[in-house]
Amino acid sequence: MAGLPAPRTPVDRIDVLLVEDDEGDAVLVEALLDEVEADVALHRARTLHEAEGLLPKADCVLLDLGLPDTTGLDGLTRLLAHPAPVAIIVLTGLNDEHQGTSAVAAGAEDYLVKGQVDGVGLARSIRYAVGRKRAEETQRQLRDEQLLAAEKTRLERGLLPSPIMHGDDIGWHVRYRPGGSRMLLGGDFYDAVRTADGTLQVLIGDVCGHGPDEAAIGVFLRIAWRALVLADQEPSRVLRTLHEILEHERHQPGLFTTACMVTISPDRRWARVYLAGHPEPMLLVGDRVVELPRDRAGLPLGVLPDSTWSGLDVPLPPGWVMLLYTDGLVEGRVHGDSERLGSERLIELIGEITADRPDWAETPATLLDSLINRVKELNGGELDDDMAALLISDRATPDRA
Repeated sequence: MAGLPAPRTPVDRIDVLLVEDDEGDAVLVEALLDEVEADVALHRARTLHEAEGLLPKADCVLLDLGLPDTTGLDGLTRLLAHPAPVAIIVLTGLNDEHQGTSAVAAGAEDYLVKGQVDGVGLARSIRYAVGRKRAEETQRQLRDEQLLAAEKTRLERGLLPSPIMHGDDIGWHVRYRPGGSRMLLGGDFYDAVRTADGTLQVLIGDVCGHGPDEAAIGVFLRIAWRALVLADQEPSRVLRTLHEILEHERHQPGLFTTACMVTISPDRRWARVYLAGHPEPMLLVGDRVVELPRDRAGLPLGVLPDSTWSGLDVPLPPGWVMLLYTDGLVEGRVHGDSERLGSERLIELIGEITADRPDWAETPATLLDSLINRVKELNGGELDDDMAALLISDRATPDRA
């Protein structure tokens, strides 16, 4: 019939839990709601204990404060402590209306005085209470998401630093990607510091695991590394100190970190490489890829208390380019194959890309981007693990993305 409102869907129905031990008052509430044909599903509990079992299914609770198993506002306090958000309207008598105002101050959405409310007022109070509670919950979730986003931003700022790079004789290219679609922070981290005498110190590392806890450990280690390098500590002592910091800061026993630290001489003609369970860097010389030996590689940080690390000296010919990366770059699957990509296949990919782009050395960042894209294509999509990759060269082509 024209002029009638559209029928409400079952989704609009409100589940109301009446917590009332007085039969007369319970019948009155039911009659008031029936009188106005309120679209509610009314459920009944006679004690607070019984109500707590039904609470997860309720949108709104009509709570009598005079229950046999509670006194005063104790019942309200217990219901508010439950994790499931639910709107609560307190029912009071004529002689204890002051308790209603106290209940609202304690967290109830509203209070009604028995005998002084009609069906329209009761139904409206229920709808408003549920609406306010849902709005509060939406705002709470939004605040939580904003706080999480802010925390992630702070952690990212710690994980993805601004390297201390003065001068224009070093090319510096970085790519960092979270694994898959989790958008959780991982434990990959990196940094670079050019000291006063021109020596370049570079670090890349990977805390095992994913998430804010691992990211926080990565930030601890990166900041500690920078401080130690700026204090002119010996590289082997730097790794030892990072190992000790990890032992004290890790949130679970057995958590370890792989790391690669590289010292590049002021004349850019040699490097000393320290490996702590980390993939070795790759040296690109012209159209050749040189995989550095692992005979001096040590254990990851945090594995054994008496671990030591020694450096491998590597000559750097003119026009060198060095790739440092975390294992997320090589642990992706080859689409249609059960094997991981691995370092050998990564070398093949680099060779294919440099052969296709003979001028890659003029814009080294294109090599890094092409390499990551090819790895993702072979994996059949985004990489599962977090990935950090650094490309360093003795030419001035600064870039960061």
